[in-house]
Amino acid sequence: MRKFLFTGILTLLTVFNTSGKIREKRSVVRLETTAGCIRIALSDDTPVHRDNFLRLTAGGFYNGTLFHRVIRDFMIQGGDPATKQNKDNQNNDKKKPDYMLAPEIALPYLYHRRGAVAMAREGDAVNPDRLSNGSQFYIVWGKKYKPRELKSAWAGLKDGDYGDFEISRDMETDYLTTGGAPHLDGQYTVFGEVIEGMETVDSIQKTATAPTDRPLADIVILRAVVEQKSKKAEDTKNKRYLKSLY
Repeated sequence: MRKFLFTGILTLLTVFNTSGKIREKRSVVRLETTAGCIRIALSDDTPVHRDNFLRLTAGGFYNGTLFHRVIRDFMIQGGDPATKQNKDNQNNDKKKPDYMLAPEIALPYLYHRRGAVAMAREGDAVNPDRLSNGSQFYIVWGKKYKPRELKSAWAGLKDGDYGDFEISRDMETDYLTTGGAPHLDGQYTVFGEVIEGMETVDSIQKTATAPTDRPLADIVILRAVVEQKSKKAEDTKNKRYLKSLY
């Protein structure tokens, strides 16, 4: 009887857990910066961006780079090797990835809510396919939106050059109550989210900057560490793809 009850409970739990999208253990990267630590969970819905970020992190690529572009109430951007601080004064520009990544837009699951992590890219005029930069990323801060503002920000998601994108109630709620940058949805690949250290992101986005948006005082990524990998990270198919890029 007790065995039957236990089996029944497990069955109910299984039904409950599979009623929505199951969230398995995700890959996690920790950024240790001069402003504090930021922990980022990477999405398995964007496998190429995920594996690229893991590979760069594991190879020490981000160590010593700066958050070189900061816009208050919007976002903080880093990952440019040209900003890397080192003692031998090597030409870091030569170390930048000589590739771009195909977009992996995963709306309505991954969007530009506060804390979202996305890959930077050049504008549509020179990059009409919206390919992501090989290393530069940004973390969204954004602002809270009013319903009319949100509707305007999303105007391009319907009948646009890149097709329609689905909008969910969760997206709407997050932008109205927490904040973000909805006008970027469908244009840039969101591949992760901050799971710890938003107070550090807040501190960085409030820092004083020059007219070029560069912080007046350097904010350095001292060390980037891969804390864990998901079961799907760097599978055989993606390994072959990434190997051809490096």
